[in-house]
Amino acid sequence: MSSNLKSSMDAAMTIDGALAVAVVDYRSGMCLAQAGSGMNLDLAAAGNTQVVQAKLKTMESLGIRRGIEDILITLAEQYHLIRLIPNNEGLFLYLVLDRSKGNLALARYRLTDLERSLKV
Repeated sequence: MSSNLKSSMDAAMTIDGALAVAVVDYRSGMCLAQAGSGMNLDLAAAGNTQVVQAKLKTMESLGIRRGIEDILITLAEQYHLIRLIPNNEGLFLYLVLDRSKGNLALARYRLTDLERSLKV
């Protein structure tokens, strides 16, 4: 893992409530970098790749030209945030937040900051 990816993963883990984070290539489903614990991030990356691909295909079918900023999946105890990285086409940040400890708005803001400095 490059030092930029490692520092980005470390920075994402400082977000209040962060449980796990990954950078994922949605063309292949491969996890390029990851941090945190409590789940199989390789499996989550592959599954969320299917979510991103399905949404992109649907948008294309509907003629929606503007890109996806993020996709939010809410679970009983967690938020799963998928944030596409516009300056690195084909990649997304995947953040798992504990709902009782995290602030979704702040997490989205911090991920936006991270994506700007991310170099893969």
